[in-house]
Amino acid sequence: MKKITYLIFLLIIINGCKGYEPIFSTKNLQFTIANHSIEGNKIFGNKIYSRLNSLSKSNKNNKKVRSIDLFIKTTKDKTPTSKNSAGKILEYKITLNTDIKVTDFITKDIILDQVFISSLTYKVQNKYSDTVNLENRSIDNLVDKTYQELIIRLAENIITKWYQ
Repeated sequence: MKKITYLIFLLIIINGCKGYEPIFSTKNLQFTIANHSIEGNKIFGNKIYSRLNSLSKSNKNNKKVRSIDLFIKTTKDKTPTSKNSAGKILEYKITLNTDIKVTDFITKDIILDQVFISSLTYKVQNKYSDTVNLENRSIDNLVDKTYQELIIRLAENIITKWYQ
């Protein structure tokens, strides 16, 4: 009998969560990219831009959508963080600096002007190819982190500036 009561209680709680939606979700990002500019490391800048562009294309049939100008400047810094007694590098730190500027296409009002800084460390592997693969995965993780932070900040700013 206790198990059935517990199960019914659990189902009621789960059913109540059906309408949950995060405050700063991508549904609230009603924009299209009118112009964009990428400086610095173009590969990383293009990764961020392509994700934002695909998100903005999902809004192209919406009449409430606003056009934005986007500027992305990305730089990567790779520095050794530890060496052994012979001077061989054992670990690297990668830092990704991304400067993002988003302005309203029509009014030229600044929606977002922020620098995102993310870093990770990784250990040098026995095989060079394994080290390169680990570095590439680390960079992909940094780009993902930057994109997620950007989406949060963009959602906050779009909601507060456009829908007041």
